[in-house]
Parts: sequence; structure tokens; C-alpha cells
Amino acid sequence: MYQLRTAVIALATLFVLGGCTSSPGDQSTLDAGVEQLMKREKVHGLGLAIIEEGQVVHVAAHGRRNAAKDLPLTTDTIMYGASFAKPAFAYTVLQLVDEGRLDLDKSVADLLPRPLPEYEAFVDLAADERWRALTPRILLTHTSGLANFRRREPDGKLRFHFDPGSRYGYSSEGFHILQLVVEQGLGLDAGSEMQTRVFDRFGMTNTSMTWREDFANNLADGYDVDGVMVAHHEWSEVAVDGSMDTSIADQARMWAGIMRGDGLAPASRAEMVRAHVPITSAHLFPTLATETDPQNAAIGLAAGLGVVVFRDTSGPAWFKGGHTPSTGNMVVCFEEGKRCVVMLANDVRAERIYPELARMILGETQMPWRWEYSFID
Repeated sequence: MYQLRTAVIALATLFVLGGCTSSPGDQSTLDAGVEQLMKREKVHGLGLAIIEEGQVVHVAAHGRRNAAKDLPLTTDTIMYGASFAKPAFAYTVLQLVDEGRLDLDKSVADLLPRPLPEYEAFVDLAADERWRALTPRILLTHTSGLANFRRREPDGKLRFHFDPGSRYGYSSEGFHILQLVVEQGLGLDAGSEMQTRVFDRFGMTNTSMTWREDFANNLADGYDVDGVMVAHHEWSEVAVDGSMDTSIADQARMWAGIMRGDGLAPASRAEMVRAHVPITSAHLFPTLATETDPQNAAIGLAAGLGVVVFRDTSGPAWFKGGHTPSTGNMVVCFEEGKRCVVMLANDVRAERIYPELARMILGETQMPWRWEYSFID
């Protein structure tokens, strides 16, 4: 627990300077720091985990899973995983690659039993042959050229905005295509594969890609930017881009396992977190904006497989967010020391405190918060 103790001491130092008088090294200092930030931004519930040397050294829950009923958030409370599902799916896909069942660079035209536009969900692409350029690597790196969601298009139809593989543009639609490849091309159930290959492997007993009735006993509702409660959605079908229900305890286990590379060949684990395509966009959202930021190149901001990578002063690093109007999740990891901080919130306002909270635990880093959160100047 030395590393956690060191992190708490660093946190204590910062809060002493800010007027907090808790004793350095005391666990209560970390709790007080988190709760002070939550109170400032009116965050209802937040789960926090710290990973050191690929092992979980701290898991805690703060606040409420339902404020009106005064129900406490616990480390096993079921929360919305949102886009944390994407790297879990990427990890599943890489295991299939290790087994020789999938090729990251093969066209979906060769991986599916019939042309992509012949599937009802993708008929909009029939007049544009660029769909043949799509590969699992392109889909996992968010370089498909498709919008994040077709419902954001003026006419609600799917279309290419740039050539596949040419640049980064976050796209859940791309993950839907890769789910089709796994299910129709390989004849597998994506949700079952994720359950076996990731959730069961890492002991994530409170995680599923579809709703479980036993989740209702300890469930978190969400809160939007105005503090209005949004009831937890019960997913009836698997969507690999974001139908995950989970807990902070389970997310701690998942990211520790990914950090260690359990179940993957070393080469595949390295492939997941290496820079595949430079990211030049000024912000993550809106996904198709053409504004660029030259600061990205200074830290090597780039697309990994299901994650975003960058160069920190300590070496290679990576992160992943998960966002809905009532959810704010974030994990930031550093290869040096196999360190991560995992933050899972049922209140989107938690995103306002993540840069400070991560800095308190990890110290000063090159994490590109301005790119991730457009509200940061």
C-alpha cells in the first residue's frame, strides 16, 4: 500500500495549502479531498479507484446513488459504464486476433458473409464503396469517417464524412459495424464473449452488457448538468459501444487486468495502447469538427485500439472517457508503474472535477483535459 500512501500524502499536501488540516497519510484526507470537490460542483455520486503496479490498491464510493431517497452509493452499486464498454470490446476482439479468428487489417467485405450494405442497419452506405475500406483496426481507432451516431445527421442517415483511415473522428457507429463482424462473420454473441473473456476473467460479478434483475437492489440513477435525475436505463440488447452496467469495484478490476494484459499475448496488449493514428482535432466533441490543435503533436496524442494514447513525462500513457447527459466516467493510466486512476460517476457534473482529482492522485501530467472536455479553456 506504499504507493497509495504516497498518493494520499501528495493529496494532503495540496489540501493543506488550500486550508484542509487533515493529517498527511490518513485515508480520511483522500476522502475529504474528494468530498470537498464534489460539494463544490454539487456532484451527487462518485466512485474512485487507484491502481498501482497493475493491482487495485484503493476503491471507494462517495455520495448518493439516489439523492431524493438519500440512498448511499457503495463500491458495488450498479452504475452506467457508458463508453467504458468500448475498450472492453476491444480487449475481446484482440483475444480473437490472438486465436487467429480475426485479422485487424482485413476488409469487412471479407469478414462478413454478405456485403455490409445488405444488412438493414447499413443500407445507407450502399452507394458509397468506401465501406470496403473499413477494417477492425480502422473501426477500433475511430477513423471510419462515420458520425458518432446517425441520429445526429440532419436526415438521420449514415454517411462517410472522410475517407476511412485518414483521420480521427469518434464513432460509436464504427463499433456497431465491428459488432456485426463478430456476430455475423464469426457467428459469436458479442455480449457473451465480453462476459467470458473480460468480465468473468477479471472477477467482475456486477457487470453485464444487458440488464439483470438483481441490479435493481443497488442501482444508481443519473443526474444531468442541471442536477435533474435521469432514471437508469435497462438495456435489453447488447450494444458494444455502451450498454455496460457495472460498479466501481468491477471497473477497478477491469482496468487493473487490462493494465497487466491478462489473457492477451504481450504483442496484442502493446498494440492496444500504441499510437496508431495521430489525433489533430482540437476537441473530442463534436466528433466531425475540422478545427485542429498543434499542441496535440507535442504529447503524441493518437488513437489506440479503444483508448486514446499520449506521451507523458514518465513515458507512454492512455485514457478513456465515458459520457452521457447524466454520466461522467474517466480512466487515466500510465505504463510506468502500471498506474491508473478510475472515476465513475452517476452525475455528469463530476467531469468538472476530474482534472483536479486526477492531478491530486497522479501528480502533474500531460493528460489533455482540454481535448477531452470542451468546457475547459
